[in-house]
Amino acid sequence: MDTSAYVKAVVEQTRTLAEWVDGKNATAPVPTCPKWTLADLVDHVGGTQRMVAMLVGERMSEPSRAYAGYVPGPADSGQWRDWLAEGAAEAKRAFDSADDDTPVWDPSGGAAGVPFWSRRLFGEACVHRADAAAALGLPYELAPELAVAATEDWLATMTSRGYWENRPDFAAAMRGNGQTLHFHATDAPGEWVARREPDQVVLERAHTKADVAVRGPAAELLLVLSRRRPLGAASALEVLGDRALFQLWIEHMDWVTD
Repeated sequence: MDTSAYVKAVVEQTRTLAEWVDGKNATAPVPTCPKWTLADLVDHVGGTQRMVAMLVGERMSEPSRAYAGYVPGPADSGQWRDWLAEGAAEAKRAFDSADDDTPVWDPSGGAAGVPFWSRRLFGEACVHRADAAAALGLPYELAPELAVAATEDWLATMTSRGYWENRPDFAAAMRGNGQTLHFHATDAPGEWVARREPDQVVLERAHTKADVAVRGPAAELLLVLSRRRPLGAASALEVLGDRALFQLWIEHMDWVTD
């Protein structure tokens, strides 16, 4: 997917989320993010989209002003649908005004802020829609191709140099001496191999033997990797090899679930 496809999907995923949460109980707990209520979830999604719109739209090379301009969500859940839709539209306008090589702060440690943020907002929208489904007791579905793209976002972000450097707890847990994990979507093209090294986790898009292989439908793979579904409840996933190695990986995928 390219930037425009990511942004288009952000608008679509946010629209579905907005329809789900419209008028719902703001204090409803979000089981997949135990410290959050539904209001916290809405606030995070809409606020993040507006923050990224500032970063991209104003070509920021440093994020402090965008963080300071974070806009919280409305207290009235009857306003959530319009507020979320406005945030996604604001983000789309910002990306429409920029090119992929427009200089924008890139927290991954790379130098491609516009593509990074379009992909990141897409991954956010997909995973947080799963959070809303869990909170509201709704079924979660995501087309395999989109689930592969969201899994790519999750894995690429978690293994980025920026994440390693800014999350010392993650770095300490993930340091290794070459242990490998192979993730394989079976309903759409998507394969990744993560290799734990002393100073980084190397991510490759490849098919190769690994210490543990995890294979199954892309949406199920996304939900387990992002800790939105316990491995024990993911009956469609097959784990071959060192299951404890995969369990350790999942235990430290606590990006925003804790």
